[in-house]
Amino acid sequence: MKFIRMLFVFMILFQQSGFSQKDNLSAILKPGAELEKLARDFSFTEGPAPDKAGNVYFTDQPNDRIMIWSTEGKLSTFMQPSGRSNGLFFDNKGNLWSCADEKNELWCIRPDKKIEPILNTFEGKLLNGPNDLWVAPDGSIFLTDPFYMRGWWNHSEMPQEKQCVYYLSPGHNTLKRIEEELLQPNGIIGTPDGKTLYVADIKGNKTWSYTINSDGSLSGKKLFCEMGSDGMTIDTNGNIYLTGKGVTVFDKEGKKLGNISVPENWTANVCFGGKNRKSLFITASKGLYMIETRIKGAY
Repeated sequence: MKFIRMLFVFMILFQQSGFSQKDNLSAILKPGAELEKLARDFSFTEGPAPDKAGNVYFTDQPNDRIMIWSTEGKLSTFMQPSGRSNGLFFDNKGNLWSCADEKNELWCIRPDKKIEPILNTFEGKLLNGPNDLWVAPDGSIFLTDPFYMRGWWNHSEMPQEKQCVYYLSPGHNTLKRIEEELLQPNGIIGTPDGKTLYVADIKGNKTWSYTINSDGSLSGKKLFCEMGSDGMTIDTNGNIYLTGKGVTVFDKEGKKLGNISVPENWTANVCFGGKNRKSLFITASKGLYMIETRIKGAY
């Protein structure tokens, strides 16, 4: 009986430690992998995105800068000021796309650092504040536009009547509203074949999947999981990584595999980087973290 009681106590402590028996991250994480804090003393980190070489760009929005963590393990400043950049994503031409919400804009930052503001309105009204984006294989862009009041704005009311998801055509000249039923869309990612889109409704605490049609419209809306997210990424096996409290991993069917604990109050976003794309980079409030994985990132 004493042995059974001890076993029961051990199981409770084991589960409270964050490594539940239900977790199945052994297929995701490299054997012996431990979370590593790469850099700290930021105000709030966001928007990690790898370039073709595997260098990871990320934002420190309150300090109005875009940083780089190189494949050699060095930290540097890429751009400051940065239009209060938030979410980032690289296209196939090496352009860095930024949700620059200082003026509610979407930027295209060329490899030579030339900034091209693409848009900041829909139907004559300011966007609420572009937050996160995904660039599809054909160059089209899928963009979330929630409303989070910013101290650098002159307005305090939501410019758009809804918080929506938008589609920008490959020529970047036509912006369409493609999802307007979510409470507060935030994290977004698509599959490398351009056929499926995932959008997190952070206020609704749900993540949805959609079929992407040839004209950029969405169909086949399906609940992926009962969890919202600030940011997200995807690996080559189709597993989805959601953020908030640590990083929670789901397989492509929406089954929870487990949670990667991060010692910060909030985990904002996540991406794969490094030379072989087998390093999971995590932006979490004051710090930048990394953990090694078995599986490559899809981007």
